[in-house]
Amino acid sequence: MLRSVGGGFGMLAFASLFGRNAHADDAAAMLADRALPVTHHAARARSVIFLYMDGGPSQIDTFDPKPLLVDYDGKPFPMKTAPTQFNNNGNTLASPWKFRQYGQAGLWISDLFPHVARVADELCVIRSMTSDFSEHTNANYFLHTGSGIPGRPSMGAWSSYGLGDENDNLPGFVVVEGGLVPPGGLDCFSAGFLPARHQGSIMRPLGEAIANATPRESIAAQNRQRQLIARLDSAFAHDADSEAVDSAIKNHELAYRMQASVPELASLDGESKETKDLYGFDAPDESTRTYARECCLARRLVERGVRFVEVTCPRTIGDRWDQHADLRAGHEANARAVDQPIAALIMDLKRRGLLESTLIVWAAEFGRTPFAQGSNGRDHNPFGFTVWMAGGGARGGAVIGATDEFGYRAVDKPYKIHDLHATMMHLLGVDHRRLTFRSGGRDMRLTDVHGHLIEDAVVG
Repeated sequence: MLRSVGGGFGMLAFASLFGRNAHADDAAAMLADRALPVTHHAARARSVIFLYMDGGPSQIDTFDPKPLLVDYDGKPFPMKTAPTQFNNNGNTLASPWKFRQYGQAGLWISDLFPHVARVADELCVIRSMTSDFSEHTNANYFLHTGSGIPGRPSMGAWSSYGLGDENDNLPGFVVVEGGLVPPGGLDCFSAGFLPARHQGSIMRPLGEAIANATPRESIAAQNRQRQLIARLDSAFAHDADSEAVDSAIKNHELAYRMQASVPELASLDGESKETKDLYGFDAPDESTRTYARECCLARRLVERGVRFVEVTCPRTIGDRWDQHADLRAGHEANARAVDQPIAALIMDLKRRGLLESTLIVWAAEFGRTPFAQGSNGRDHNPFGFTVWMAGGGARGGAVIGATDEFGYRAVDKPYKIHDLHATMMHLLGVDHRRLTFRSGGRDMRLTDVHGHLIEDAVVG
């Protein structure tokens, strides 16, 4: 009797879920009608776009100029060095690119980023970030989840779990994958011990955005399948993990609703020619064209209320920013791919009134050494590197922290990835110490027992 009644209540829940309208006429109107989630304090941002720079750009070649390197170029590196990934350390290596000052704040940016330089006053540059790991896979887990080992929830999953969704027809956490999955694989986007519905959904900027998102059967056939799934789920829900069943139900229902929302979302044909030109849809370089579509898709996602969007790098001749050799060609290829689309994303969000509510974070798992690997590359450097934020309550035009005169180690206001996570959550209105989930006998959080707000990075 109890089993039958339990199944009956389960069917009522299914009926409620199935009754939702999967064809929202106006996403903007729907968002306006939805109340903001309860936060710990006033939020500055509603969404995050995380621009992941796969492989680790060199801080001393991008946003942290070190003139002294020119004087020591080709000479033995004068500081004591720690073991590197490959221990094939050469002499001091000056940057091949010039730095210039931009914006009212006079922010130093290298010639690798002429487009990003145009929005210099929007950037909050943190030059003293550090990591606990110098190998890609562990450093990527650390960057994405706050832990150097797999199995923990990604920061995108924590954002979705803590703040919920603002669009019933799209996931709360989306990864726009341009051709490169980070070392560490899909665990970087995992929900870990959080409910499975908070895991990152992979979306691609070319071809079918999400596999099988376009309906291949009639609505009547889909309804019959959903009713069968409902009966099967309700039949074993009584002796299964209720959270797992609940997540499966919600994922099935979201997948159904996404069939109506994703094709419209992923179709960029309706964007104006001016917008396409701004992003670089027709740029000479194929990787630029790919990343342009990624960034435009990221804007469309946050426009529709997606909470957290990660944008991965496209493939280039240098594969990723991991230039152990041929620094010049590799970094120029990667910068060419992302420079124009990133600047366009910032400008596009600003003119649409979305930059104030969207936090953009540009970061990698670590930086590079100021001495050469071999003769013309740079090895991994977790001891001091640069990340930046824009919009969403970040202090534009600010430079925070510093590395030593060679750009090797953070010496002023050193921060860890935990501090970056704490600051991102703060701007979303969340106290990172209070966003917890009970797992393994204790309350777990993104920042574990670490993390402090980077106060200088926050407006007001």
